[in-house]
Amino acid sequence: MATNINAMELEQILKFTPGHHNIMLVGRHGIGKSRIVEDYFTSENKKVVTLFLGQMSDPGDIIGLPSLDQSAAKTVFRLPWWFPEDGEPIVLFFDELNRARPEILQCVMDLTLNKTIVGRKLPAGSQIISAVNEGDEYQLTDLDPALVSRFNIYHFTPTVEEWLLWAQKNKLDERVIGFIGDFPHLLDGEPGDMGLEKSPDRRAWERVSELVEGAEFPDDVTTKAAAGIVGVGAALQFAQYCRTGLGFSATPFLTDFNAASQKLTKSRAHELTALTETCFRQTETVNDERRKLYASNLALYAEWLHKHKKNEVLAHFTTLYTSAAYPKTKYELLMNPHDIMKYIEKFIGDIQL
Repeated sequence: MATNINAMELEQILKFTPGHHNIMLVGRHGIGKSRIVEDYFTSENKKVVTLFLGQMSDPGDIIGLPSLDQSAAKTVFRLPWWFPEDGEPIVLFFDELNRARPEILQCVMDLTLNKTIVGRKLPAGSQIISAVNEGDEYQLTDLDPALVSRFNIYHFTPTVEEWLLWAQKNKLDERVIGFIGDFPHLLDGEPGDMGLEKSPDRRAWERVSELVEGAEFPDDVTTKAAAGIVGVGAALQFAQYCRTGLGFSATPFLTDFNAASQKLTKSRAHELTALTETCFRQTETVNDERRKLYASNLALYAEWLHKHKKNEVLAHFTTLYTSAAYPKTKYELLMNPHDIMKYIEKFIGDIQL
C-alpha cells in the first residue's frame, strides 16, 4: 500500500527528494496530480516535459526513430522531439504510466534506471516523475514489479481545504468555492463511477466555475450544462445552493469589520462558520500588504465572536487558527496588535470550567 500524502506534503517531498530518485503519484483522475507537479517545478525554473504514455502507440515516440547513417554504414536513432539537446536538465513527467502499452513500458525501463535512451543520457539533474490511476473503473496495464521498484510511490490524496485555497487564489467563481466549502463530499466523485455517467471531480468544478462566471445562474439550460460537467445530482444541489443565496461575502468583513459587523447580528451558526472559513482562505491567499489588513479585521471578528458568545463558531475559529493549513494567516494574527490569543484562551478556559 502506497503512503498517503496531501498537496502540501507533496511539494515538500518534491523539494527534498534527490533528483536521481524517480517518483510515482497514485490517485484518481482530476485531483491535480499533473498540475501540482508542473506548477511546482515551473516555480523552480525547471522545464517540465509531459508525455502522455497512454496515447503513445509506437516505441519511437519515446526513443526516436531509426535512420541509416550511410557514412558509418549503420543504423542510428534520431532523437525524439522531447529530448533536451541544449544540455539543460528537465523534469520528465510520465502521465498515465499504467495506461501505456507493454512495448512503451519496455522503453521506459532504461529511462527510469539509467536516465538513458538508445545510448543518450539525459542532462545531469534531470528527474522522472510519473502519475498513475488506481481503481477498477479504469482500463489499466499491469506494471512490471521491476519497473515499480524504481519509483518512490505515494498515494496522492489532496485535501478539500487545499483545493479551496487553490480555488480562492486562482479566482474561481465564489459560488463554486462556497458550495464546495458547504458540501465538501461533492468535490470528488465516488470511487467506482463507471462508463459515461458524469460525476464531480476537481477539474470538473473548475470548468463549472468557467461556465457560470458572470452568468445569472441557475436557469434550466445552465443547470443542464453544469450537469454535463459534474453530473445531475451535484448540478441540482449546486443550483439549489445558488438559488437560496450565498450567505456572506467575506471581503467587507476583512476590509472594514466594524462597518460590516451589523450584518452579523441575526446570522446563524452555520452561516458564521462558513464565513470564518472563507475569511481564513482569503487572508491566506492575498499579498503580504493586504494580509496585514485582513488579519487585523479577522482579529476584530474573533473579538466579536467572544463578545456575543458565539462559542460554537469561536471553537471553529480556534481549530482553523491552530491548523497547519493557514501558516501565513496565523503569523499575521500573532503579529497583530489585537491579542487574539486572549479570546481563544478565554474560550478554552470557559470550556474547562
